[in-house]
Parts: sequence; structure tokens; C-alpha cells
Amino acid sequence: MKPSPRPTGGPSRHRSAPSRTGRLVLALALVVAALAACGAPGQDGGVTVRAAQFPWSAAKLTNAILGELAATHPELGVDEFKTIQVGPATAWAGAQRGDVDLLSEVAMPNQKELSAKAAARIDMVHQTYGGAEQGWYVPTYATAPGQPLAGLRSVSQLNDYAAALDGKLIDSDPSFLTTEQNAKRLSGYKLNLEQVASSEAAQLAELRRSYERRAPILVYLYHPHYVFQEFEMTRLDEPTPPKEGCFDTGDGACAMPDYAAWTAASKELQTSAPKFVAMLERFEIPVADVEEMLKRVDLDNEDVEAVARDYVARHPEAVRKWVGAAT
Repeated sequence: MKPSPRPTGGPSRHRSAPSRTGRLVLALALVVAALAACGAPGQDGGVTVRAAQFPWSAAKLTNAILGELAATHPELGVDEFKTIQVGPATAWAGAQRGDVDLLSEVAMPNQKELSAKAAARIDMVHQTYGGAEQGWYVPTYATAPGQPLAGLRSVSQLNDYAAALDGKLIDSDPSFLTTEQNAKRLSGYKLNLEQVASSEAAQLAELRRSYERRAPILVYLYHPHYVFQEFEMTRLDEPTPPKEGCFDTGDGACAMPDYAAWTAASKELQTSAPKFVAMLERFEIPVADVEEMLKRVDLDNEDVEAVARDYVARHPEAVRKWVGAAT
């Protein structure tokens, strides 16, 4: 089991630049080297797709489905489908340099600025799913009458419940853009809570321990995620709706917008594998289907490649819609 999350010092964590920048430069160098080693042509002279894979399960699952489609439909023109796991900032930097052909599970609008920087080399292709909620959640049992969070409904009430929550917001992976947004939200809402982030695995382990003890906990979560198949969670209301620029030039005191997952493809890939990119233009999966598959992968410990193969096999009409438009 991975260690428990470590304190990060709240909102000011994102201003400790030197060590983080050094790690980003090193990670980018490793990614560039790995992707460059893949090469553009595949083993049989076809096209190799160099796909970035973000560090959350839905990204791995989406890539597994796309890889299965490429492998079972050679008419799409892809000989090899290769992935490397990287955070969003590193992945988009690789795309900007021309070292990445494909990004799936691009969370929009979260990654809007990153994608804009790479627009000369890579295009947003199509939305895989939309309307995915994200925000701050508490276990539903903890809000029942007589429980520590009874009466808690809104983010604006959190200071009144800080002691019951041990003064913490349990966040996810530091590489997620939402981690920085959550830091700004804590500051913007003037909440007396410490942001705790180390990894998604550690975050979920902390949630599971709290659930087993029926203890209160505040966590950042997003759809699609298997956790909603396992636990009953309540999303806190927001006093301020999402607004443009809130996390860039604003004070961060706003809700996180529902996001959509997109695919993005390099201009080079659009030329070298046009049928594959045409398939991406029709590639859509309902959020409910994604969460069902994530439960199988993350909760039931099924192999992600096997789950992807099974989904493709059980949805021939969807596959015909995706691939048929490309042939």
C-alpha cells in the first residue's frame, strides 16, 4: 500500500517553484527520449501512434479501447499504438515539441491553456463525453442527523466544520491541474483547511479508511470514477457558479466547471493516419459506461486491456459507428 498523503502547506504550495520546475524538466526529458525511441514508422512500415497517457484510470482505459480498435481494424492505418504515462503539463509540452501524436481524456476546460500553447502542432478532435461533474465531496452518512457533518450542504459552511474534518481537504495527484485550482479555491473562499495531496491512490486509501470507520472526510473527486460505484458521496453546493478566468486572473472563489473529455491529434497524424483520426471524430462513450468499466478495473482488479476488449466486443453498433465513418 502506498503511504498516506503528506501535508503540502495549503495554497502556498504552488509557489515553491524551483524543485517542481526541476522535476518537470527531468520528466519532460525522459518523456521526449521515450517517445522519440518509438519512431514514426511501425515495424511493418505503418504508422506508430505515440499516445500520452494521463495518470488517472479513465485515461488508461480510453487508450486501451483506442489501441484495441487500432489493432482489430487495420484499415485505420495504425501499425503500432504506444503509450507513456505522464502528467498533463508534461504531455502537452511533448505535443508542443512534436513528440506526441495523440492525447485522450483531455479534460476541458481544465487543460484549455495547455492545449492552446500546442495549437500549432495539435488539434482538438472530438468530445468523448461531457457533463462530468467535479468538486468537493463528503460521505453521505456523515451528513445525517446526529453525525459530525449534519447540516453541511455548501462549501461556504466548511469553516464551521473544519474541526470535524481535521482541518483538511484530501486532494489528489499534485500533477493534476485541479490540485492547483483547489489551492486557489481554498484561498479564494478563505477556508481554514489544509490541502493534502500526494497521489490519487493515497487519497482513495484515506477515503476508504474513513468510510470503514464511518468518519467524516472532505475529498476532491470527479466523474467518471469508480469511487461512485463503491461509496455514497454527497457533492457540496457552491456559493458561486463557474466563471471565466476564475482560476487565472480571478480570486479562485468559484465552482469548478463540469468538464468534458476530448481526444486531440497532431497535424502529422491527421496526414499519416487520416482514417484513424476520422474514427476519433466519432468516438464517444457514455459517462455511465466509463464508470462501470472503471469499477471493473480499479475495484474488481480486472485487467484494463481485457475490459477494453470486452467493451469493444459487446458494443458492435458503437464500433460500426466509430470505424464505419473512417472507412
